Amino acid sequence: MENEKSDEKNFFTRVYEVTSLIPQGRVTTYGAIARYLGSGNSARMVGWALNSSFSHSGFVPAHRVLNRNGMLTGKHHFGTPSAMSQLLENEGVKVENDRVVNFKNRFWDPASEL
Repeated sequence: MENEKSDEKNFFTRVYEVTSLIPQGRVTTYGAIARYLGSGNSARMVGWALNSSFSHSGFVPAHRVLNRNGMLTGKHHFGTPSAMSQLLENEGVKVENDRVVNFKNRFWDPASEL
């Protein structure tokens, strides 16, 4: 049981490290991060990690991580319903109806860009 907690903590830390590398004005997906970390079926676990990122000591730009369709599915984990979209728009990312406009052009794939 102790080893499971350690593995989860290490995975969360790796998620935070990759997420911190997403350039301002770009976005990625839970699945892209999971694949980069060698855990392609762990997109949901990436989401759990990012839900806990507010307790992480450093800044983790979790607002830059979306679902595979460019939807702001994690928005309810931010302070207000519009906080996630506001953070993205402050970086020049246009959001309409909780979806990033020109998602494919804004997409940052850690597998090809790191």
